[in-house]
Amino acid sequence: MIAVFAALVSRDLKLASRVGGSGSLSLVFFLMIVALVPFALGPDLNLLSRIGPAILWLAAVLATLIGLDRLFQADEEDGSLDLMTGAPAPLEIVVLAKVVAHWLTTGLPLALASPLFGLLVALDGTAMGATALTLLVGTPALTFVGAVGAALTASIRRGGLILAVLVLPLMIPTLIFGVSAAQAALGGTVPVTTPLAILGGLSLIAGVVGTLAAAAALRWGE
Repeated sequence: MIAVFAALVSRDLKLASRVGGSGSLSLVFFLMIVALVPFALGPDLNLLSRIGPAILWLAAVLATLIGLDRLFQADEEDGSLDLMTGAPAPLEIVVLAKVVAHWLTTGLPLALASPLFGLLVALDGTAMGATALTLLVGTPALTFVGAVGAALTASIRRGGLILAVLVLPLMIPTLIFGVSAAQAALGGTVPVTTPLAILGGLSLIAGVVGTLAAAAALRWGE
């Protein structure tokens, strides 16, 4: 199973590097949101620094949606998904491998780029590091939640809007605790370990539930 998982992750990473697309688009969209918000709020650097983590997290949630609709749809269109479904390996392993590969090309770059983009919202070094850490811990939850919607809309052409309507409400808890953890690291009344632990728990729960639910949705859609 480990060999199958590694082979599927490697396959999706190679396809992403050849085709490009969702990872680069997510970063560009992330940058656009973070760059435009200061123009809307004005030149108040104190205000920007206070709400900077929330801006980065909101941008990350929206940027995560870029390319999610193609997570299973591309394989559905070229017949690869039928082969994966009929393979001896459990479908859950296939789903887990594809979601991990998607996070490596989308969620991880967002977390790593957040300190640089934090300069646009007047974050100091501590705030940048705290926000990057929370994004690193929390973006897997966003990806696994999105995978369920991607599986449900895999057979629907241009299902991106439906996908967003389905998964955005489910991403709200991750957004709340992600921002709370970042604010706590900057001197909030709550110890940073509490919201950060909850955020990690959400990622673990989303990893298990999201994988099982996405695999069930793909079987139901056959």
